[in-house]
Amino acid sequence: MIAERPGTAEAESPKRKAILEAASRLFMAEGYGAVSMDAIARAASVSKATLYAHFGAKDRLFAAIITGACERMEREHCGALESAGLTIRETVRLVGRHWLEFMLSEPAVAVRRMVVAEGPKFPELAHAFYENGPRVSRAWLADWIAAETARGRLTCKDPECAAEQFVALFTGDLILRATLGLEPRPDPLAVDRQIDAATDTFCRAFAVGMPGLVENTAGR
Repeated sequence: MIAERPGTAEAESPKRKAILEAASRLFMAEGYGAVSMDAIARAASVSKATLYAHFGAKDRLFAAIITGACERMEREHCGALESAGLTIRETVRLVGRHWLEFMLSEPAVAVRRMVVAEGPKFPELAHAFYENGPRVSRAWLADWIAAETARGRLTCKDPECAAEQFVALFTGDLILRATLGLEPRPDPLAVDRQIDAATDTFCRAFAVGMPGLVENTAGR
């Protein structure tokens, strides 16, 4: 897992950081269900009262870890996009590469495996993951698509639907194979092919001035 980066006065608290890092290590090593709040407090060298003061329940702690990882990915996206003047195709490809590489990273794959394995037994785990991971990421993508549409570089009537399509295109079969352990470290050439194909398809559907573009009516 990837611990939350400091962003607020509360997030900068050494104790909060220690809790997040300890919980990440324990969840990765033992799974969600096997880890108690007592064990997290001991590993973080904080009292149980301090732990509950920062995070009222284990699922909230897990949610904070997922939120932190997504926030870091978004900051990296924004930094990369702001650092160069790119064409819309280059921008789509860059966003897609950042997203896919994040999803194929070992921590992200490990989290998905844990959620799939333990989610049915611990519904709060599945809920925390979905609400603070996939849903947040798609909302960021939808905002980016809406912003590019406002700039006149994309044409899209339903950014939320387009964000779902973006995720599906760039996901392909790579993430499923990685999650199942069939291809823990995807071939870089296969990743590049997936990114190129997804970029071309998305741009043909939504990018202004791209060959093959038709008026998108998603959401009507």
